[in-house]
Amino acid sequence: RAGQTARQAGFWYPEETDPHERTFMQWPVNREVHPDADFLYDLQDSIAEIASTIAEFEPVVILAAARHHRDIRARVSGGVELWDIPTDDLWCRDSGPSFVIDGKGGIAVTQFNFNGWGNKQVHGNDGLIAARVAQHLGLPVFDTGLIGEAGGVETDGHGTLIAHESTFINPNRNPGTKAEIERMLLDTMGAEKIVWAPGIIGADITDYHIDALARFVRPGQIVIQMGEEIDSDDPWSVAAFRTHDILAAATDAKGHRLELVVLPEPWEPRVQTP
Repeated sequence: RAGQTARQAGFWYPEETDPHERTFMQWPVNREVHPDADFLYDLQDSIAEIASTIAEFEPVVILAAARHHRDIRARVSGGVELWDIPTDDLWCRDSGPSFVIDGKGGIAVTQFNFNGWGNKQVHGNDGLIAARVAQHLGLPVFDTGLIGEAGGVETDGHGTLIAHESTFINPNRNPGTKAEIERMLLDTMGAEKIVWAPGIIGADITDYHIDALARFVRPGQIVIQMGEEIDSDDPWSVAAFRTHDILAAATDAKGHRLELVVLPEPWEPRVQTP
């Protein structure tokens, strides 16, 4: 909707445990992103298995160019729907559509204008997915000009956001001032307040998305996974404890203190291989 933001129109991004109509997933195909053909095939198998499993409980749509549909159909259950929307990679949380609602039955897409996490990765197709899904569904689009990813911000669905500055207040996404970027993010999400923590620029492809550390599980309550003691030689540990302390001292949009539930880090993190 030209000239109007989600917040101005009375739309907001709901808390993620709220009921939803379907799950969207993206089919990874880009060989610049995944040059190892065997790895890519196994990755696609994982996406297919996850999609087929979710489809036992709710509608699932896999987004992929039509030329891949025959291959996908042979690898997923009949309950998975395929839409002809070309993709590069699999990260639908970041490059896929972000939906906002108005509480009266209205739904729209609010744009994050995905740019490959600050032009770190090719995104010729992924950068267009949100708009193409909106067109497919006949939904209006709100666009403040913000550049970023939905995975870089968490919401309680009741006016409060938390995010790391490193993923939005970063010239590889947004060149403006902190105040300008904050206003765009609030307008994009239909929220009233954001609690910022510094994060880390450049340590990973996302510039430290906060969803890798802390997430709302309901209004007023956040789970955060971190070590028992700070390791001053580990920038991830330092950043995590800094985020914890900021969130613990913060209040939400209604003026209530946030409750933090600390989850221990896994003892033996691992990557399973076939």
